[in-house]
Order: sequence, then C-alpha cells, then structure tokens
Amino acid sequence: MEKTKLHIYIKPTQISRRIKQLANKINKDYENKVPIFIGVLNGAFIFMSDLIREIKVNCEIDFLKLSSYGDSKISSGQVKTLKELNCDLKGRDVIIVEDIIDSGLSMDFIIKTIKKQKPSSVKIASLLIKKDVPKFNFKIDYLGFEIENKFVVGYGLDFAQKYRNLKGIYVL
Repeated sequence: MEKTKLHIYIKPTQISRRIKQLANKINKDYENKVPIFIGVLNGAFIFMSDLIREIKVNCEIDFLKLSSYGDSKISSGQVKTLKELNCDLKGRDVIIVEDIIDSGLSMDFIIKTIKKQKPSSVKIASLLIKKDVPKFNFKIDYLGFEIENKFVVGYGLDFAQKYRNLKGIYVL
C-alpha cells in the first residue's frame, strides 16, 4: 500500500476506546431486550465486528449491502440495494450499524426500507459522521466520531475497495 499518501486521522486505540463506550451505552439501553444489529456492507463490517464483541446483551445480526459510490470519492446520488436482509424485523428493536454518514442519502434509504417491516424501534450506530453534512431527518443514537469533510479510509472504509484493512482511519 502507498502509505506515503495516507495521514493518520484517528488512531486504533482511540477507535477501540470509543467502541467500548458505545457498547456500554447500548448494553444499558437494551438490557432485557434482544436487538438485531443490521450492518451495512462492506464498510461497516469491521466496526460492527468490534462493536458486537463488546455487546453483553443477547442480540442477532444481519447485513444489508448498498451502493452509492462505485469506485468514486463522491456519491452518485442514487442508492442501489446489492444484498437484502434475510430476517423479519416486525416488532424488533433494530440498530443500524454504518461506517460513515456523509450525505445521509444511504441512511435515509435504509431507514425507509427497514420501517416498511414495522420494527418496534430503529436506532443508528455510526462510527463516523462528517461535520458539514446536509441536515437529514434521522438521529444518530450512537456516534463514534465527528470528522472534518475529508475523504477517509481504513478500518473498513475504502477507496475503490482498497485500504479497508488498515487498523486506524487515514486521510487519503
């Protein structure tokens, strides 16, 4: 990998510490409940994996895969479903797990898709949100970090499917 073009933005130790804090809050919020975590592939798989390992309440997982970027740094503005859910969400407590929210377009699409199944509740856990995102009609319940409007990679985030395996988050 061309690490000379990468600059560390969030260190692995910071990520780990923040995930434990988020998991503690989720554990309190879902005591005596069995939430289902819906991970948004491919980017959220590392965040979700580390988050799930810190969850102490019984839970289930499933994955949804969307595309709005392709190999670009800028969203196409159109969201396509590449993998649908394999579970029934009716009456369930759902936690959507996302790597980054920048335009809010994908998350808006996911929420509308999930709410069609009439879950009991829907909450959002996102590792990152960009500060200068447009206003959107949803609340992020469990947020890792608010970042500048920079293109970042690592810890599941990619550019043209590369850099996901980096342990920290880097500016490309």
